Amino acid sequence: MLCARVWRALSPLGRGAHLSAWRQTLNYSSAARLDLSGIYPPIGTPFTDKEDVDYQKLEENLQKYAQIPFKGLVVQGSNGEYPYLTEEERVEVVRTVRRSLPAGKLLMAGSGCESTRATVQLTEKMAAAGADAVLVVTPCFYKGKMDSRALIQHFTKVADCSPVPVVLYSVPANTGLELPLDATVELAQHPNIFGLKDSGGDITRIGLIVHKTKTQDFQVLAGSAGFLMAAYCVGAVGGVCALANILGRELCELERLCVSGHWEEARVLQQRLIEPNATVTRKLGVPALKQAMEWFGFHGGACRSPLQPLTEAETQQLRRDFSSNGWL
Repeated sequence: MLCARVWRALSPLGRGAHLSAWRQTLNYSSAARLDLSGIYPPIGTPFTDKEDVDYQKLEENLQKYAQIPFKGLVVQGSNGEYPYLTEEERVEVVRTVRRSLPAGKLLMAGSGCESTRATVQLTEKMAAAGADAVLVVTPCFYKGKMDSRALIQHFTKVADCSPVPVVLYSVPANTGLELPLDATVELAQHPNIFGLKDSGGDITRIGLIVHKTKTQDFQVLAGSAGFLMAAYCVGAVGGVCALANILGRELCELERLCVSGHWEEARVLQQRLIEPNATVTRKLGVPALKQAMEWFGFHGGACRSPLQPLTEAETQQLRRDFSSNGWL
């Protein structure tokens, strides 16, 4: 049985209540839809010197994020180094965030794995740990076989079984695979697939997805701060932006300007965010994101091996890209 496209737009529920409340809505369509609109930082995972997850530093970061008007947090996305964490660590990080997250904030947890079976199982565990929705990345190890037929079957099975809403995740820079347009449009019809995080940066594609799914109550999130304003222009409802880990208030201000139609002010702010965003994403990646977090008062620290720290030259480049735009 497919789940009805319903989810209570309420403050987060407790672990057991999450599953039972969702199951109670399976045959009803009167509850409010899950509204994804807003800005989310895909939070980093701090580690100790021995590369264990540092839950104390994580909680200290969460306390600071609670002061910023985010819609919620994305936990165990690409910037959380999820491929390097065990399943147990991934679930425990979500559980830790759930305990600290203020009422009314959305928790979206990455539950994607390479096999459909593993993704279904981890999705159920993330829901039990307190996730309000799951972010499911495209499986990619056998990318040559991940055509529309395979991906539709995969995401449909996950959504059929998921006790919480599913958000598709296309991040071709990391997976080498873009979720095909035809697959996205078909999957948007599933009552338990609520949206897409698109990190590819192709604005025409984002606009076309919005256009082709406009009758489906399907929501698109920009996957990077570098094209956030452009994504709003073509119908996106928000963004999951690595840069929000560092310049969270500024990203929320850009959202406000776009939503309220103050496009000239939005353009000026967007332009100042392009270079810093590129440096902590496609240029230098997670090590740069974590280094910049340290400069701005958050716990970033080292990545888990084999990711390496920045070189001195890379650190200088990172500082230039922030300082030349007035952020340092």
